[in-house]
Amino acid sequence: PLCYSPKPMLPERRPEVSRLEAFSDAAFAFALTLLVVSLDVPQSYDQLMQIMRGFPSFACCFALLVWIWYEHNVFFRRYGLHDSWTVFVNGMLLFVTLFYVYPLKFMFDSMFAQFMPAAYPHLKRMSLVELSRASAIYGFGFLVLFSLFALLYRHAYKRRVALGLTPLEVFDVKMYAGHHVVSATVGLVALLVAVAGPLALAPISPSCFALMGPGHWWFGSRVDKRRRALL
Repeated sequence: PLCYSPKPMLPERRPEVSRLEAFSDAAFAFALTLLVVSLDVPQSYDQLMQIMRGFPSFACCFALLVWIWYEHNVFFRRYGLHDSWTVFVNGMLLFVTLFYVYPLKFMFDSMFAQFMPAAYPHLKRMSLVELSRASAIYGFGFLVLFSLFALLYRHAYKRRVALGLTPLEVFDVKMYAGHHVVSATVGLVALLVAVAGPLALAPISPSCFALMGPGHWWFGSRVDKRRRALL
């Protein structure tokens, strides 16, 4: 008998780690290394305390990178694709991740500097024009990154017959793609606010990422009912 589970089991399509996954893990490890080496080794107690005050920014960057790695790992555990299209999209995804390590760190540093200016004494406060452009860069990167995840799941859907997906797994692959479309849409909203909105509203652009929670809750509640009906 089928029983409902809000977190469906993941089919282990490829129990072994492929070279593509190993290469991707190395790229994510390098991204984390770039994040670590951006911190200077303290030469005094005062410098140590200054670095410790920057812990929240570092923690947010680390958590976001681990989240991206997790989403990447789960896709390959589910479907194990390694054809040419998957390699291409995966390469683009890794490129965006590595390229945005320092912009990501800068945005979180700038955000926490508003509340803890003593932790970032050398960080120059951005003007509204600079904040608008920086937010547009970050929003664009977020949009591209999760659009690439959606493309990976779309490709898995197109290969559903070759993968031998059950009707429930076909529904799930569309659901996972939809979740990434929600994330990409939030990035698009932040980008549009930064680019097309009035300059005075530039500080609102980074705040748009708070829509992630309500957006995923709304989408999840809708697909949850459909998945229950399918089961």
